[in-house]
Amino acid sequence: MYRLRRWGPAILLISPSLVLIGVFVYGFLGWNVTVSLSDWRGLRPSYDYIGFENYTRLAEDGRFTNSVGNVIVFTVVFVLGALFVGFFLAYLLERRIRGDGFFRAMFLFPMAISLIAVAIIWRWLMNNSTGAQQTGLNRLFSSIGLDFLVNDWFKADQPFAVMAVAIAAGWALSGYIMALFLAGMRGVSDDLREAARVDGASEWRVFWHVVTPMLLAVLMSAVVILVHISFKTFDLIFAMDSESRLIETPAIYMWFTTFDAFNFNRGAAIATLLMVGVSAVIVPYIWYSMRAERRQ
Repeated sequence: MYRLRRWGPAILLISPSLVLIGVFVYGFLGWNVTVSLSDWRGLRPSYDYIGFENYTRLAEDGRFTNSVGNVIVFTVVFVLGALFVGFFLAYLLERRIRGDGFFRAMFLFPMAISLIAVAIIWRWLMNNSTGAQQTGLNRLFSSIGLDFLVNDWFKADQPFAVMAVAIAAGWALSGYIMALFLAGMRGVSDDLREAARVDGASEWRVFWHVVTPMLLAVLMSAVVILVHISFKTFDLIFAMDSESRLIETPAIYMWFTTFDAFNFNRGAAIATLLMVGVSAVIVPYIWYSMRAERRQ
């Protein structure tokens, strides 16, 4: 009875959220997996069990395997680029330069823009037109004598086409990563910094040997966030060029498979594989974080 009085109000308070999450998150995930194991094609639902046939067909589908290769390239460039730029910007701001509040806001601003708007901006910047129709980066390079940098960007051959799209995505998220690193850097106490300076170490050595080791947790969090975003990225790529196979990822292919071809079973199989991919990144991180908290 004591436990009921102690925990009852809290359970009652969160029960609506638990019910909604159970139905609209885990319930729909279970329904999606069920559809992926069925023969549902067309607008009329069908749940006849066919096992892993949809997954087998995907493994033999050249378009799907090509999209998987694209998302791997996209993820590597996007994650490494956003981490490098974000860390570099955080390091500059950590020097406490004049007007750092303005620069923080400026670097974070791209994150406030919808990815559709980001795609439109970068589609113009990466326009591969020539002559009078030339715009964006290619026109800039041509006007300053750097013609060797002019290229087709996201309309180029693979894998550079996907890398070009990853540049746009990295631009949008690097400010957020900068904020994560900057919070970690400024969370290091001044006492630790001063203790390192006693031996006459330079500012860079203090930063490298004292501050950087403290950023491991931030780095892991940033990697997990970026990887799961890269797997799910849809609107940015769709707005850049929805019909290009050069930059197509599983999320884009899932859209066309489900809503253009009405292959709901194969679309659900792609969604399930994306869920597994995201879980493969998030679950180990959660497990590691829980173990680290218990050790403390």
